[in-house]
Amino acid sequence: MLILSRKVNESIVIDGRIVVKIVRLDGDQVKLGIDAPADVPVHRLEVYEEIQKNNREAATAVRSKAPRLSARSLQPKPDQDAGSTAPSK
Repeated sequence: MLILSRKVNESIVIDGRIVVKIVRLDGDQVKLGIDAPADVPVHRLEVYEEIQKNNREAATAVRSKAPRLSARSLQPKPDQDAGSTAPSK
């Protein structure tokens, strides 16, 4: 783990794309500003862990199988001619 010292209004840059700035100190809390591209998800650790847990549960959940379609069921019925130009009533 890299440990850096920064003062209010000072920043660090990650991968040339993400800027983390010390915005404010409130007692024992540090307020951070994070400027990252829209395609980079940024979450608090507890939120990220919850997302990962939910994803694992969803991936291992038992799901019922979708009904199989036969080639015959995909054929249009004679009264469903897609090329018909007859006026509708």
